[in-house]
Amino acid sequence: MTTSINLNYKEVLFDTSATQKAYRAIRQMIVLCTLPPGEKLKIQSLKTTLNIGASPIREALSLLTSDLLVERIDQRGFRVAAASRENFEELFSLRCSLEDMALRQCIANATDEWEENLVLCHHRLGCSVRDKNGNFEQHHKAFHTALLANCGSSILMKFCNQLYDLNVRYRNLAGQSSTYPLRDVTDEHANILQAALARDANKASEQLLTHYRLTGAFLAEQLS
Repeated sequence: MTTSINLNYKEVLFDTSATQKAYRAIRQMIVLCTLPPGEKLKIQSLKTTLNIGASPIREALSLLTSDLLVERIDQRGFRVAAASRENFEELFSLRCSLEDMALRQCIANATDEWEENLVLCHHRLGCSVRDKNGNFEQHHKAFHTALLANCGSSILMKFCNQLYDLNVRYRNLAGQSSTYPLRDVTDEHANILQAALARDANKASEQLLTHYRLTGAFLAEQLS
């Protein structure tokens, strides 16, 4: 009896690990637009690409429907979520509202540890820009996550993280355009940081939302 239980436990661990691996890989391909909006997600093709079994891939796709990155097509399978101006504007509005709330709560709850981590994440972001080592997106998300991390609400953070990834997918779609505007995002991040460290909630929120709106206006235009 004990042996049977142990074997089943190992199988559960293996399946969970495979599902998480599939989930992370497919999520990244969607956010980076390697899998474009509306594309049919074929289990056999994903099995070959990821070298993962069909069951974990199906489970991962089901999880990704809750993230709004994948849509279920009745009984015909799954496809990458569609992209539209209306969808982007809804996501963008929600993101600005929720991050404004989270940032104000962070500054109200400000601690030395939060400030130190924010400064460190900003330093790493700056290094990734200068080194051009391909880790910019990882450090960019880490900085924006650290900015809100002291808000005191795990649910609010979960929604902010989800909206970040949904917005990044649109940014990557627009980034393929030759008309993507050139901006000094390094200065924009520095201005957000300085306002947050000064614990000026109004100025920090203004800098953050301006940072988003400069990108948002362009993305909305591309989706017209």
